[in-house]
Amino acid sequence: MIDALRQWSDRLLGRGDAAITVPVFDGALKSNHLIEDAEVVAELDAPEDLASDGNSLWVADSARLLRFDAAGQRSEAQTFERSVSAIACLPDGGIAVALGGNEVRIVGGAHDGRGFDTANGRRLHAVNALACAPGDRLLASDGSKHEPPERWKHDLMQLGRSGRLLEFDLAGGTARERASGLAYAFGVCAGGDDAAWVCESWRHRVLQIGGTRDGHVVVDALPGYPSRISPAAGGGWWLTCFILRTQLVEFVLREPAFRKRMLEEVDPRYWVAPALSSGNTYLEPMQGAHLKTMGVVKPWAPPRSYGLVIRLDEDGMIRYSLHSRFDGKHHGIVAAVELGGWLYLLSKGRSRLLRLSVAGAQASLAS
Repeated sequence: MIDALRQWSDRLLGRGDAAITVPVFDGALKSNHLIEDAEVVAELDAPEDLASDGNSLWVADSARLLRFDAAGQRSEAQTFERSVSAIACLPDGGIAVALGGNEVRIVGGAHDGRGFDTANGRRLHAVNALACAPGDRLLASDGSKHEPPERWKHDLMQLGRSGRLLEFDLAGGTARERASGLAYAFGVCAGGDDAAWVCESWRHRVLQIGGTRDGHVVVDALPGYPSRISPAAGGGWWLTCFILRTQLVEFVLREPAFRKRMLEEVDPRYWVAPALSSGNTYLEPMQGAHLKTMGVVKPWAPPRSYGLVIRLDEDGMIRYSLHSRFDGKHHGIVAAVELGGWLYLLSKGRSRLLRLSVAGAQASLAS
């Protein structure tokens, strides 16, 4: 009863979950051009995820698994029968791959050939991120039980709340559900004390599951929708935000009649919704004078797509951020992996593998 009254008052007064305000880029989130100016390592077909074994960089590109060695030489390690939606390097040299979002398979290493397609009796549906955990375990985020990974936009517009955090025992061959009812689980990493951090995209936060602070919100009120998270050298984490929040989209999410008609009558490419890339067609909902005046981008222009990576410390505090702004092209950053002093980024919006020097980025931000 109390929750119902609170929700009603929030809708009446436009506060809480009913608010359409969006955090601004300020302080540690102050915008820059570091992602836009990053070096282009490779042009890809349909990139999905990145992983590193400490020596090489692995890239999931459609149904292919690519390997980039220390010299930057590219080779095709393996091709699968379906697209790869997530990858993770295992300590024993194996690779964990998610195929089509509904199967996790181990390739190489001590558990070569082992596979999982259910957890707690429910089939996997939208596995979009994998991460190793101590004790021969593998963590996974299963975004939605209704929509496959490529239909994330549909889940957002339908206010999806069916994501799960999963754990696979590679030695025993069992799988369990550690959390459910998440607002699109996209991104996971292992913390200490049996804890896991999972990104809850549609609630704009990173949540801790397990450990001494089970249910603790690690970082909240992000200006973007968080996705994959990976370790940073020297401690801390790299958190990607694959799309950005805007007041316009926040307003649409709170208008059920409009959303229903839009979903039924409009091509998804032209929805009033975030995108991994923009500026590609005159049919987009926001263009022209909405965004520019005399060729100059308006400071208040709502970015339909954006590139954003956030550096977190060990406790989840934001230290600094890297950007490809509204008028850039390296948008839709879905993965970031640090290797050999370089930060490798996957721009799904541009289908590019990028890299930039971590030390150089820190020096640029400090100047």
